[in-house]
Formats: sequence, C-alpha cells, structure tokens
Amino acid sequence: MRVRIAALLSALLLAAPLTMAQQVVRLSTTTSTENSGLLKFLLPAFEQKSGLKVQVISVGTGKALELAKNGDVDVTLVHARPSEDKFVAEGHGFNRRDVMYNDFILVGPTSDPAGIKGMRDVHAALRKIVSSGARFISRGDNSGTDQMEKAYWKEIGARPTGSAYVSAGLGMGEVLTMAAELQAYTLTDRATYVAYRAKTGLAINVEGDRKMFNPYGIIAVNPARHKDANYKGAMQLIEWMTSEAGQQRIAEFRLDGQQLFFPAAGR
Repeated sequence: MRVRIAALLSALLLAAPLTMAQQVVRLSTTTSTENSGLLKFLLPAFEQKSGLKVQVISVGTGKALELAKNGDVDVTLVHARPSEDKFVAEGHGFNRRDVMYNDFILVGPTSDPAGIKGMRDVHAALRKIVSSGARFISRGDNSGTDQMEKAYWKEIGARPTGSAYVSAGLGMGEVLTMAAELQAYTLTDRATYVAYRAKTGLAINVEGDRKMFNPYGIIAVNPARHKDANYKGAMQLIEWMTSEAGQQRIAEFRLDGQQLFFPAAGR
C-alpha cells in the first residue's frame, strides 16, 4: 500500500504545471563532480533541453545528504552507497538510481617514503603507510571519500597516529594541495586528482584494487517530507542523467584527454 501511495503521489506531482520556484532545481553534490568540471560539462545540456536552471551546492557526501534530509535541496548526487541506502530507507528520498562510477586512488609525494608505489592492494599499502610512520591527510569531513578511507582503516585494524595523521575537514582539492605541501599521502577520487595533478605534483601510488570502486547515485528528496521540494524538476534531472543522452554526455567528458566517469545507469 505504501508503495502504491508513493507512486500515485509521484504521478500527481509530475503532472502538475511548473511554478516559478519549480523552474529552479537545487542539487547538492560531491566536490568531485564540481572540482573535475563534470557538472559544467553536463548541466548546460540538461538546462537547454528542460528549460530549468540547476543551482549546485558542492560539498562532501555527508553534508550533501544532510542538506537533502533538511529539504534545503531538491535532489542529491553522491557517492557513498551505505549512506544513500540509509537515506532512502529512512524516507528522506525517492527513486535512487545508479548514474556513473569511477575509482579511488592512493596518491602521495614522488619520493614515496612508505614504498607503496605500484601496489594494487589498498589494505597492504595502508599497512605500509602506518608502519613507515609516513604522514597521511584525511578529508575528515564525512564525505564519500572520507567514509571509504575510514572503512579501510577499520578493515585493517590500524591507522596512523599522532602527527602522522591529519584530519583536515576540507574538500578534496584542498586536501590534495595540503598533501603536496606536507609531502603526505591521501585517498582521492581519480577525477579530482587529475584536475589538481599539475598544481600538486602528487603521484599515483596505488590503483586498480576492486575495493576502490566508486559508484555514484542520484536521489530525489521526498516531497511528502518537504512540501516545497521541486520533485518534478528533480525527477526531470534524474531522468535525463540516466537517459541515453545523459549517459553519453557523461562518457564524453574528458580532462587532459582522459575519461574520468563511466556510465552506470541500468548496469
């Protein structure tokens, strides 16, 4: 019964004409989609097709979901599947869909003080960072990257201590800059790393582990919880992002000639 009511509500909202406020779609999303330039590449095509304007708030995944939970946005695009599933299960969002994926990588100074260059096992590499006493910079902001990093430390049962571990509470681009300044390691999504590679000089040390897979999902805010949510606009964005046109646009995005995000709708 609850599913039928939700479906009926969705159909009624999508059939209603747009008000002035509903000509704007508020999107909370991760810093990786903004810092990489992906949204600047994607959204103009959607806006031209739909006649809507997308307002982007770029923060860590934890904050992006919190904004959605509070009704401060209409839709959220994030990359922390357990948190996304919890958000939907608690009734804060509808219609979560896979959008795309990329991967996490461990990067650090070219001097590689922990000797992890070329390793593929992220757990083994992190153990070497701990045992070597090398410095590690953490996002420390409950972002999707931060949540993944914390999961790795929990899985290996260890973590750098004292001054060797810096919890920055900053976005990915700022953390990469800090890692370069302090000659430290950090975990990053590949897209943001490529966007900042030239200015930081950091090297990729570990990549290719299946545990470093990084999927992204898009979720509409539940209009039953927030009557001012632009559910119709949110669903238009979701439908476009997961459509053949939207997925092709994601695949076409390049930075320094490299594809950084891979379509995942319907996988």
